[in-house]
Amino acid sequence: MANGAGKFVGGFLIGGAVGTVLGLLFAPKTGKQTRKLLRKSADSIPEIASEITSNVQYQADRFSEQAGRTIDNTVERMQEAIAVGIDASQRLRQELNTLKVSNLSDDDDL
Repeated sequence: MANGAGKFVGGFLIGGAVGTVLGLLFAPKTGKQTRKLLRKSADSIPEIASEITSNVQYQADRFSEQAGRTIDNTVERMQEAIAVGIDASQRLRQELNTLKVSNLSDDDDL
């Protein structure tokens, strides 16, 4: 997840920068106006990167919490299943012991 998110953020930043530069270069503005816009855009890149980083971190935290809850639920269900299995095997063992004792007493009657 973190590797995919990092690639996404990197691609987003590079794509945004390339798109901004190309858009400004092909815009019908003077060189002075274009340079001013480029400077303004370049100044806002750290803020945009910070917002994207915060968003990615929030999503990663959310995913981590969700995964933790899923794991906790799975462990709880497995513990319940194991407890049921232990209980069933103990009951079966008791039934087998009862049958064994019953068979032994039947053999004594012969």
